Formats: sequence, C-alpha cells, structure tokens
Amino acid sequence: MSDNNKHKQETPKEEEVNAPENQNNEVEKKELTLDEKLKITEEKLLRSLAEVENQRRRFEKEIKDAFEFGSFNFAKESLAILDNLQRAKDAIKNDEKLKNNKDLDKFLDNINIIEKDLVSIFEKNRIKKIEVEQKKFDPNFHQAMSEIEDESKDQGTILHEIQAGYMLGERLLRPALVSVSKKKASKDQENKDKKDEK
Repeated sequence: MSDNNKHKQETPKEEEVNAPENQNNEVEKKELTLDEKLKITEEKLLRSLAEVENQRRRFEKEIKDAFEFGSFNFAKESLAILDNLQRAKDAIKNDEKLKNNKDLDKFLDNINIIEKDLVSIFEKNRIKKIEVEQKKFDPNFHQAMSEIEDESKDQGTILHEIQAGYMLGERLLRPALVSVSKKKASKDQENKDKKDEK
C-alpha cells in the first residue's frame, strides 16, 4: 500500500469525526423550529380570537343599528299622525260653521288628549321636538321655506314655524320647516337682482 492510502485508512474522515456534533446541531435546529412553530401557531390563535371578538362586536352593532333604523322609520311615519291631528284642530277652529257649535269643544278636548298621549309616547322613545322660537337658522336642524324682511330681527333669525321638526336621540328625524328673517335690500341691490334674473 502506498503511504497515501495508509494515511487515508488511519485518519478518520472529518465527516465521521464531526458527525455527532452535526447530529446535535440538527436536533437543536429541529427544537428551535418546533418553538418557532409553536409561537407562530400561538400568534395565529390569538389573531383568530381577536377576529372572533371583533366579529361579535360588529354583529352586536349591526343588530343595534337595525333596531334603531327600524324604529327611525316607524317614528318618521308616526309624525304624520301628529301633523294630521294638528291640521284637524286648525281646520275646525278656522271653520266659521263649526266655530259656534258647543259640542265641538268636547271633540277638540278629545283630540288634545290624543295629541298629548302621542307626544308623551314620543318623548318616552327619545323623540323630541326641535325648538325654533327666537333661534338662529341652522341648516342641520332647519329647512328655510321662505325669507321675510324684518329690520327688528337679526338676519337668519327664525320668525315662524311652518312644520315642526323632530330628533330621535341625537339623529335628525325631520327638519323643522321655517320662515327666516332677512334685512331689507337696498334699491340698488334690487335693481341688480332684477338684471341678473333677465
């Protein structure tokens, strides 16, 4: 045998010497990998739990919104009853033939009782009338139907309520229809406005 061959046989291969160390490193790598997998799985579980909680909250909010939306439509339509009661009272009071009828007072008293009961039910369900008397016009709560010249009032002051407005909690149910004051326009301004219209 040549010297080279003897040397190869006597000297253990580097791979064989390092084999147990390599096996230990692989085992440690596998353990780290398992720890990492555990951490990843734990993170996924936490994310899933958070997502389920968010979904539950979202469903609760949707149920609440659906209930409020349903009551919103019902309340909005119920306002027509209150309006019609008011119109009926006004029509009866302004009718010359009915004004002098003594029995009419009893009928009007009954209409007033019904109206008060309806207003009471509205208030119990957080439906409140928007106050407009001597208030400044606010487009979030009022709708201007006309402007009336009035030098005694500041511009934009509500002068007259045409139809009552209502709120359902913090939400606008119906804006108040109002007449608003404006300053008297000068003749120059009136002439300019007329030219613009042409």
